[in-house]
This record gives sequence, C-alpha cells and structure tokens, in this order.
Amino acid sequence: MKGLDRIVARLEAELDEKDRVREAALRASRAIVRLAGSVVHGLHRGEDVGKDFAALRKEKSRLSRLLEKHPDIAAAGYVESAYQEYAEVGILLSLLRRGDVPEPDELGVGSVPYLLGLADALGELRRFCLDELKRGDVRRADRFLEQMEEIFAALMRFDYPDAVLPIRRKQDAARSLLEKTRGEVAVATSTSRLHERLEKALRR
Repeated sequence: MKGLDRIVARLEAELDEKDRVREAALRASRAIVRLAGSVVHGLHRGEDVGKDFAALRKEKSRLSRLLEKHPDIAAAGYVESAYQEYAEVGILLSLLRRGDVPEPDELGVGSVPYLLGLADALGELRRFCLDELKRGDVRRADRFLEQMEEIFAALMRFDYPDAVLPIRRKQDAARSLLEKTRGEVAVATSTSRLHERLEKALRR
C-alpha cells in the first residue's frame, strides 16, 4: 500500500525529530541545573557570578527556542525542574542586587516554575541569614528574615490542586524554615542587645 508507506515514512520522520529534540532538551536541562547550582554556590561564597549567570540565561533561552514547536516536551518534568532551578537563581540574584523580585516575563518562565523557584529561594535566603548571624551582623540577618516573611506570605496565597500547582510541600517546608529562622534571629537579637547593655555599663 503506497498510501500507508507514505504515512509511515512521514510519521517516522516526525518521531525521529521529536526524539532528537528530547535528547537535546535533556542535555540542556542538565546543563541548566548544573549552572544554576554553580551560581548559587558562588553567591554564598561572595563571588562574582555574572559570567555563570549569563551562561545560564543563554542555555535557558536555547532550550526555550528548541521547544517552541514541542509543547509536549516542554511540559516534561525534567524541563519544568530546569526552569524552576533557573527561576530560583534569577529571583535570588535579583533579591541580593535590587532587594526585589523580577517579573516572570523578565526571566522568561511560566507561573508554575516561577512560584516553585520562589519557594526554593526562601530556603537560600535562610542560608544567607544564618551566614550573617555567624558574622554577628544581626541587622542584615533581620533584613533577610523580612524577605523570607514577605515571600512566605505571597506563597500562602496559592491554594490549588497539585495538578495545577504542586506547591503544598514547599509551603509546609517554607513555614518550618521561617519559624526556625525567626527563633534564631530573635535569640541573636536578644544576645546582641545584652552585649550592648553590658558594654555601656562597663564604659560608665
């Protein structure tokens, strides 16, 4: 049957292309996750992460272009996870540089990876807060805590089934992290005030 042969050949070519795109998307997603981790580690070490973040943005843009005609692959879990990691880094970098969060459109991601990345950024802010407490900078630690509280309040506005937005576990984790951080900052603040009073008393 000539008609069947023609149909099968066309379908085979389409699936070969889809398989090629899937493999390329897997590689790009892994690269995004790796680069995102590198940027986060660099931020915690106080390094200049400009080049790494530029490479991350380039890799994410390349992946987005690759998947423009393949929405089914774009919805795959590994792609969503890569976008989430990228969104987390973009949000964290903006918070550290500008004290505010970027728009999802500015990062080029959808609502789901943006919100999941926002939730993960809260955990990284806790690490920055603890680093400042170790250095004895309670005021700066308190500013990170304030950012965590704002993000948590924003996250709790979203109450959807997991099929729409799988964020409930992250909301629970964020609540726990926030409660711990509040307690740690409160103890550090009390200790700092006690030291100040003791120093004033000794100077008299």
